[in-house]
Amino acid sequence: MREVAVRMRTLQQSFDAFDEAAAAALGLNRTDLRCLDLILAKEPMSAGELTTAAKLSPAATTTAIDRLERAGYVTRSRHAANRRRVLVTATEAARTAENEVYGPVGEAGMLALRRYDEQQIAVIIDFLETARQVQEEQTTRLKGLPAGG
Repeated sequence: MREVAVRMRTLQQSFDAFDEAAAAALGLNRTDLRCLDLILAKEPMSAGELTTAAKLSPAATTTAIDRLERAGYVTRSRHAANRRRVLVTATEAARTAENEVYGPVGEAGMLALRRYDEQQIAVIIDFLETARQVQEEQTTRLKGLPAGG
């Protein structure tokens, strides 16, 4: 069990290092990269939806959208039915960047997973889902603690 915990920690560190490198490659900070990822996953996305999904203040979300727009990764438009609602959409440049940065990771991951049979893949999926649930539960627990411990 200890070895699994150690491997999970080093896996998390490798994800963190990759995200840092991806942000640098795209000329973004980590918050903007996270926002761009959310937009690419569900576009168009309203600024309010992005605020909620990214867990940012409305002002911080506006600042992130401003930077992403200046970088050429998103555009803003008004919702057709509700002109007060701002929609954010990824540009072709964002989709190209996504493919260049994350495409090779996906391909390498698929290649690596070929060494496992269907039963093993089912166990891996179950483990990943369980790990995600544990992380979300622990995030909720931490948010309930007073600031500073």
